[in-house]
Amino acid sequence: MLRRFLKVLGIIVVLLALVVVIYFVFMTVTDYKPKEVVSLNVENNLDNILPKETKLSALTFNIGYCGLDAGQDFFMDGGTGSRSKSKEKTLENLKGITEFIEGQTVDFILLQEVDIKATRSYNINEYEQLKEKLIDYSSTYCINYKVPWVPVPLAKPHGSVKSGLVTLGKYKIVETNRYGYPGKEKWPRQLALLDRCFIESRLPVEDGKELVLLNSHLSAYDKGGVIRKQQLGFLKEYISKEYEKGNYVVVAGDWNHAIPGTDSNIFESSQEWPEWLKEIPEDFKPEGFKWGADKNVPTNRTVDIPYKAGENYLSVIDGFLVSPNVDIVGVKGHQLDFEYTDHNPVTLEFILK
Repeated sequence: MLRRFLKVLGIIVVLLALVVVIYFVFMTVTDYKPKEVVSLNVENNLDNILPKETKLSALTFNIGYCGLDAGQDFFMDGGTGSRSKSKEKTLENLKGITEFIEGQTVDFILLQEVDIKATRSYNINEYEQLKEKLIDYSSTYCINYKVPWVPVPLAKPHGSVKSGLVTLGKYKIVETNRYGYPGKEKWPRQLALLDRCFIESRLPVEDGKELVLLNSHLSAYDKGGVIRKQQLGFLKEYISKEYEKGNYVVVAGDWNHAIPGTDSNIFESSQEWPEWLKEIPEDFKPEGFKWGADKNVPTNRTVDIPYKAGENYLSVIDGFLVSPNVDIVGVKGHQLDFEYTDHNPVTLEFILK
C-alpha cells in the first residue's frame, strides 16, 4: 500500500512539474515584446490647430481597469484580490468614471490602465465604451500589458490581460507613437508584468512648433526603484531634447512616485509610508521644467486593504510636468474618494507661451 501511494504521489508531482514547465515555456514564447518605438493610429483625428496664448486643459486619470473600487484590495500590494466583485460592479465603476469625464470641459484626456479584453475586468472592452461616450475627441490606444494568463491570486486569478493607455484630444495630431521604457524585471517575473511605456502625441501649434504631449505610466514594484531610475533617465533625456528643438512639452500620467512639492503627511492615515512608493530624484527635472500637481488632494491610496477614510496611506503620484515655455494656470485634483478606482484624477490648465 505504501509503495503504491508513493508511486501515485510521484506521478502527481511529475505531472504538476510538467504543467509548470509547459506554462513557463508558453508564457516565454508568447511574451509581448514590442519594438522600442511603435507607430500608433489616431481615430477620429480632428483638424483644429493648437493656438498660442490661449488657455488649454488636460485631465489625467488612472482608471484601474475599473476593478479597484473602494471595496477592493490588490494582491500585488499585499491584499488578496485582483478585481471587482462582479461584472455588474465593474460596469458600474466604468459608468461612474465615464460620467465624471463627460462632466469635465477639457481639451485632452490621458488615461491609464484601460482594458480592452481581460479576465480581471470580465472581458469588458472599456476603450470602446469610453469612445462611444466621448465622440467629440480623437483617440489613440497603446498596449502596455498583454499576457496570456496570470495564475494568481489562486481564488480569482488575474487571468488573461490586454490593457493599455488612452489619449483623447480635441486638436489635430500629426504623429503618435508608443515609446517603450528601458528596464525589465528578471525572468520569469517580467512575464506577468506590464511593459512600461508612454504615448507620444505630436500636435502642430499655430506658430509652427509642436506640442509634444506624453501619456506615461512608470513602474511601481521594482525593489529599490532601480528600474524606475532607468525610466526617469530615459524620460529626462527625451523631454530635454524636445524642448531644445523649441517644442512645447507636457507630460501627464501616473508617476508611481511622490511628486515633488507634495507631502503625504498632510493626509490622515493609520498606515506607514509603503515600501513601493519612492520619491523622484532631485536631479531628474530638467532646468526650468515645472511640476503640475495638487498637493491638497491625494491621487492614490494603498490597496493592501479596501478603502476606509483615515486608514489607507494616501499620496500624490498623478500629475504633470511641463517645459519652461508652458505656463501653468492652475491644477486641480478631484476628490472622488476612490469610489471607482484606486486613483483620483487631476486637471491641468496651461498656456503655450
